[in-house]
Amino acid sequence: MWLALLMALVSGIAMAFQGSLNSALGKIIGLLQATLVVHLTATLVVIILLFTPLSDGSLSKLIHCPWYLWLGGLIGVLITYGVVASIPRVGVALATTAIIVGQVSTALLIDHFGLFGLDKMPFTWWKAAGLVLLAAGARLMLN
Repeated sequence: MWLALLMALVSGIAMAFQGSLNSALGKIIGLLQATLVVHLTATLVVIILLFTPLSDGSLSKLIHCPWYLWLGGLIGVLITYGVVASIPRVGVALATTAIIVGQVSTALLIDHFGLFGLDKMPFTWWKAAGLVLLAAGARLMLN
């Protein structure tokens, strides 16, 4: 469990850097252009990684996936565009805090209902209190 939390923490750190870098790129070449460059670069990296020991999956199983699992790419474009557009306007800290509040709110719903075939993890009042405190922290960052 601790390793998974550490990986999530590192992902959060990387997200702050990524959002900043992508936003700076967007200022120079444009929002959609930056979104394209980000996804093309990511595609190239993943293609390279497919030929390493990290790859243990099978693309042949892709046709057996439910249609909604294909939406991740579309959502990824929306996320990248939203981050590139929001950071120059509100700053990295506030944009990231708003992103996290949105992520946690949605994650609580996904967990509670066990959406997309994931295990159900019931919503509790402690989780609600954590979300309220997280949102309150976001509100404090507006000042």
